[in-house]
Amino acid sequence: MNRFLKSALHGAIIVVGFAAAAPDAGAQQFYNRRPSVVFVTPEGEILDYVPAGTGYARDRRGNRVLIDPYGNIIATEARARNYFPRPPVREAESNDPYYGNGDVYGDTRYAERGAVTGSIPRDASIDRQPLDDQPYPQSGDYASIEPDQQNPEITQPKPQAEPVITLKNKSKSEIVALQVFLDRAGVSPGAIDGHMGSNVTKAIYAYQEMTGETLDPNNTDAILEQLRMSGGLPLVSYTITQSDAAGPYVAEIPEDYAHKAALSSLAFTSTTEALAERFHMDEGFLKEINPGADFTLPGTVIKVVNPGEAKTGAVARIIADKGKKQVFAYDASGGLIAAYPASIGSTDTPSPSGTVTVERVAFNPGYTYNPKINFQQGANDKILNIPPGPNGPVGTVWMALSKPTYGIHGTPEPSKIGRTQSHGCIRLTNWDATELAKMVKPGVTVEFVD
Repeated sequence: MNRFLKSALHGAIIVVGFAAAAPDAGAQQFYNRRPSVVFVTPEGEILDYVPAGTGYARDRRGNRVLIDPYGNIIATEARARNYFPRPPVREAESNDPYYGNGDVYGDTRYAERGAVTGSIPRDASIDRQPLDDQPYPQSGDYASIEPDQQNPEITQPKPQAEPVITLKNKSKSEIVALQVFLDRAGVSPGAIDGHMGSNVTKAIYAYQEMTGETLDPNNTDAILEQLRMSGGLPLVSYTITQSDAAGPYVAEIPEDYAHKAALSSLAFTSTTEALAERFHMDEGFLKEINPGADFTLPGTVIKVVNPGEAKTGAVARIIADKGKKQVFAYDASGGLIAAYPASIGSTDTPSPSGTVTVERVAFNPGYTYNPKINFQQGANDKILNIPPGPNGPVGTVWMALSKPTYGIHGTPEPSKIGRTQSHGCIRLTNWDATELAKMVKPGVTVEFVD
């Protein structure tokens, strides 16, 4: 029996309700007068008391949380029925041949997230280091670049050379099969979402360059047969674990860099965000294909993408194509190992031209904000060391280039890759950046082409 149920079944529980429902709080048995809500700690335990001095707040998705006097989140409100015995689940079969069959878990409604941890930053806790007295850090664990620029898609001056590919009456599940096929082949379509877009088109042409074969995206039967031989169906069942539900997660990722610097980590904000990244998915698509699933409850069975194994090899040369918004990784013999959609520079802060080299690779890097050499964000005019995490400005990977302040890195918003611009650097999804980083060494050349 998992520890959630152990806690729920251990004696009486004091339930904290909304302010309007406070008179109903008190000891309750789970078979009669079942409480409607409980508070769950970041460790996954049901809170059986209300600590003195705590208050209420809401995170950015509207979930109510308990916070201590310092703003630390100590528990998150959840539906009580998720932590009590349920009626037997109903079983249903899916008729979609591309999604496979699976169980439908009872009468659950969608819940986006579980317990969270972290703090609500306050100005008093911000470490603002004097700009003129602070040397510029050069640690391999910290990146210092122009961070992600959250602009809408802007048309590049150079159009794609390849013609647009049109699919003929293909369902979303068939497009998912195509995206998974490309992902497994090492030509990333970006975040898998069941939509045919420019990232998928670019990946199809990259596949043809890599293999010398023409891929017909309308031949779903052939694609499914290839998938069968390379790992199975594009979507598989996955059971949410206790670790998945527990996190740790942060309540929200603030926009202000000083508030980011006050956090201990820029971790994921929800179970769905963490799982979507693990399985190369758009978070909204993960929710869409799992209607009614409670992602906060261990034991819940969901559908996820089956992306296959990461590409391996030794990358000798990287081409960053600004016009195509795509990165190509080649081996020493000139063979294409992998290709990735990318956000590369902007008209205001263009990427470098010519050839540079990879200087170092850092996994799970922090980010050094220095307005003297980067830009000024808001009122922040001092150096700030922003902690690492997948929601950090450079994501989970930083590959520093020989041109100072430029690099190849991840992103906190994978679904925007190839659709937005960057402040001069090469931005990939975290999973693509991680895959590439494991295949490069210092000295690998990076060529920027228009």
